[in-house]
Amino acid sequence: MDTMLMYFLFFCALGVIALAGAVAFFILGLTKYNGPPAGSSDGSVSVHVLVLGDIGRSPRMTYHALSIAKHGGTVKLIGYLETSPHPDVANSPNITITPLPAPPHRPASIPFILFAPWKVLYQVYHLTHLLAHTLPPAQWILIQNPPSIPTLAVASLICRLRNSKLIIDWHNYGWTILAGTRGANHPLVALAKRFECHFGRLGSLHLTVTHAMARQLRSPPYSITQPMMAVHDRPATIFQPLTLAPSSSPPSTRTRRKKEILQRVLPTQAEQALIPHLLDGTTRLIVSSTSWTPDEDFSLLLDALTLYAAQPQQTVTPLLAIITGQGPQKAHYLEQIAALTAAGLLPNVRIATAFLPFADYAALLACADLGVCLHKSSSGVDLPMKVVDMFGAGLPVAAYAGYESFGELVKEGENGRGFEKAGELAGILGRLLGGGGGGDRAELERLRRGALKEGSRRWDEEWDSRVGRVMGLVS
Repeated sequence: MDTMLMYFLFFCALGVIALAGAVAFFILGLTKYNGPPAGSSDGSVSVHVLVLGDIGRSPRMTYHALSIAKHGGTVKLIGYLETSPHPDVANSPNITITPLPAPPHRPASIPFILFAPWKVLYQVYHLTHLLAHTLPPAQWILIQNPPSIPTLAVASLICRLRNSKLIIDWHNYGWTILAGTRGANHPLVALAKRFECHFGRLGSLHLTVTHAMARQLRSPPYSITQPMMAVHDRPATIFQPLTLAPSSSPPSTRTRRKKEILQRVLPTQAEQALIPHLLDGTTRLIVSSTSWTPDEDFSLLLDALTLYAAQPQQTVTPLLAIITGQGPQKAHYLEQIAALTAAGLLPNVRIATAFLPFADYAALLACADLGVCLHKSSSGVDLPMKVVDMFGAGLPVAAYAGYESFGELVKEGENGRGFEKAGELAGILGRLLGGGGGGDRAELERLRRGALKEGSRRWDEEWDSRVGRVMGLVS
């Protein structure tokens, strides 16, 4: 695409965003909403927690809301209601879920470059109407980034008009995710990067998921000067090992509990028929959670399982691989799994998919022998929360390692193993789980102890010592 066309589209898209904001605020009437900072009617700290995504699949923002509510704050949790939220959210008297209208879906006949401005216009209107008209002012607005467009612009303007303070929780960069699906040279990627860098500087406080991300945000092109702190993801209390104190419970008790969990969470009778073998270790259980999107190359796992299954049978322990999650590429990979199975390329390996309630997913992790994470960081400086959850359940991991911040979470040889190629993952599976039921039990046990140690620091400790103090909720 030539440069003139790129800039034409760039400024057209920028104009649509500006026009959307102007129209929305003209309709609502700006002067009605300006005023002094306000708490709740009972004097508690009031916070709007906003994620332009599914609340049920936004664990970090859910944990923010629960922590605020735990310390007496009043929370409006804003986002899409596509899946069931965390059960503690529904039970908290201090949290009110405020749903956003579902975003429009692009018809296949409409090009992305034409549909994207309309989607932004739609979101700007509904976000503005909600934050400036439907909801009362809040002392803080806490938003997740990404998505960046239009959340950063709308939230920063609302904060300016209503004298709220804006907290931006940086999970990743929106423009790098877009580049992964549209290509680095797509005109909207350039727009997204400029948008994110400009409006990302307007927060009163910035939270990042890694120290590496904080260093990047301090430097050009972001050049953020406001207060910033790295707040690592930590497991919520729902993620626990099978027993908190394994030595205090007899093996029969742990086995019975594991059997009860597997009977509840395994998706079909075919998998449940394997329960006796899972209990005696003659079949090993691996779990991988995925959103079935391009930033996770699921073919890595399929290729690794194929290589593992091709080894001499006396060195191979049967595996049950449970893949959890929903997403756009699921059907594509299910066809590949069926084809590999039908071709006889996965002997002694069974792959099943499931989409589990939060509590059942946490229980499944506690029963597994190894977690597998395929997350590829588009920015190089974020971290997968699914690994944090695995550590909370005492589950060691094999995780894709090809990005800068990997070592902030997974310590090679201590709580997990890293890989970048399918052969490397197949080798890890063979070494840790192979040998006809044996594998390297000593190494696997060492990694499990490391996972327990890493998961012992919980979200509440991390949040209370950092964010809670800044917000005035923790002394």
